[in-house]
Amino acid sequence: MADNVHELRPRSPETEKITINLGYVDLGHVDLMVQEGFYSNRTDFIRTAIRNQLERHADVVKQSTARKSLDLGLRNYSREDLAAARRAGEMLHINVLGLASIAQDVTPELARATIAAASVLGALHVSPAVKAALADRMR
Repeated sequence: MADNVHELRPRSPETEKITINLGYVDLGHVDLMVQEGFYSNRTDFIRTAIRNQLERHADVVKQSTARKSLDLGLRNYSREDLAAARRAGEMLHINVLGLASIAQDVTPELARATIAAASVLGALHVSPAVKAALADRMR
């Protein structure tokens, strides 16, 4: 049955892996909270702590997002999106808080011809060649 299943479009991961360094005492406190059943594992504790901090500073984040004109969430740029911008003589200014992705079939030449600047707070999924082509335009 699995032989006839085809993925139409590669699925973007919904999370990004990060690495943090904690002191031994802080890590011990996290492990104690897990052991006592407050959290299911270390990751659950860390995610909860991050969400609590984001909620605590929600007003500042909202104001900064509006001030910087950031697209919030997931923003995909297809080859056709960039080709349409080129036909219209427009240059794109990518400002995303979340995940920005540029399709794998976008050439470095098309990216340079259509993307004036890119600022991504979160994650940028793009081919290495396009990333190199846009290096001087990324903030």
